[in-house]
Amino acid sequence: MISTPLSRVDDTDLIRQAQQGDRAAFEALVRQYDQAVLRLALHLTGSEADAQDIYQEAFLKAYRHVGNFRFECSFYTWIYRIVTNLCLDHLRRRQTRKEDAAVVTDSEGEEYSVIDNVADERAGANPERDLMRRELGGKIAKALNRLTPRERMVFELKHYQGLKLRTIGEMLNTTEETAKNTLFRATQKLRGALAPMR
Repeated sequence: MISTPLSRVDDTDLIRQAQQGDRAAFEALVRQYDQAVLRLALHLTGSEADAQDIYQEAFLKAYRHVGNFRFECSFYTWIYRIVTNLCLDHLRRRQTRKEDAAVVTDSEGEEYSVIDNVADERAGANPERDLMRRELGGKIAKALNRLTPRERMVFELKHYQGLKLRTIGEMLNTTEETAKNTLFRATQKLRGALAPMR
């Protein structure tokens, strides 16, 4: 991952400089973490436009509050916590509006179905297998939509981002045990929703 001992030392110096009002130091932090933040936001929202908004909002929030950073965790964990909280808020609002998570918006504002765009490009592709894959993808997307925003967030951070439960707990401002229980509930719900497919 990005958080190595060397970058932690560099982060500490940059954070202290940013806390003193050094914009160049904060810009260096942004450059160090911008791709990871954008990738996380894109993965969690499924929308390029929403990911860009969250990316900007996360770094703006970090800039405004860098003076409150207390070095109790790494900058990596702190900025990821900001991004995950913004994504959680976004997912809650989206769930309230009942948006279809399988439909995403590209950078031009055009909507398209993620499932429809997953095609088997291999020579001699099997249309029947392609149809089955699309149906499976649709069922998985629907099953993920049945999770609470927090359950979905923990599941995706663990299985898609490869983060440890302890890190997820820190990011969500909770304990590792709570993150583990949330992951267990999410997994049980997904198994239940996908069981008829076996």
